[in-house]
Amino acid sequence: MPKEQRTSKREQMREKRAREAQRSRLMIIAGIVVLAVLVVGFVITKSAPPTPTGEVAAVTPRSYPQADMNTMGDPSAPVKVDVWEDLQCPACLRFSENIEPLLVENYIKTGKVYYTFHHFPFLDNNSASKESDQAASASMCAGEQGQFWQYKEIAFFNWNGENQGAYSDSRLTAFAEALGLNMEQFSACFQSNKYKAQVDQSYNDGVALGIASTPTTFVNGLLVTNPNGPNLVPTYENIADMIEAALSQ
Repeated sequence: MPKEQRTSKREQMREKRAREAQRSRLMIIAGIVVLAVLVVGFVITKSAPPTPTGEVAAVTPRSYPQADMNTMGDPSAPVKVDVWEDLQCPACLRFSENIEPLLVENYIKTGKVYYTFHHFPFLDNNSASKESDQAASASMCAGEQGQFWQYKEIAFFNWNGENQGAYSDSRLTAFAEALGLNMEQFSACFQSNKYKAQVDQSYNDGVALGIASTPTTFVNGLLVTNPNGPNLVPTYENIADMIEAALSQ
């Protein structure tokens, strides 16, 4: 083989090895860059703050005489009042703000009425978020610490629309924090959905009674209606009239 050809082949081999070495270096550099991006992304993710829950508005403390989980009053009172509500129901919010305090002051405090709140979480039946069910569960977990009624009120007060995120899990947890609950106990209860069976049973009991909307109220087992219209929510006067009638018997 001529000398010139031997020299040309050696040069080609050197150039080939140089290209392969350069390719290897580039692949190593690219791998380092990718690894660095992954590490930075992981650090940012781990250090990023949790999804914001928004400000939790405080509520004015109320009186809840002889509160025991979702009940108030003397269990031996002559009149039993049962109300079915959904914590996403705007009419229930108004009931809680305007009617329930009058019942507390005039009948529950005086030992005339034993009052029970029943969960009827129907407004998220067609929603994947299940905010009514989650709020019901959270309120019962708060009830374990003697704060069912306070939790119900803070939830209502911070509600801003059906299945709009007002009752996301982070918000429901923030309500518990705002009330000063033992968060380890609350979180264990809430995350395990401890009261699901009880909430489901309450809902099923309401369905068996023919309840299709909230709030729905019974006095000694009798449905309270508004005489001004079959689809109108009963007023305080409607409920009080039935309580007085029951007391007079």
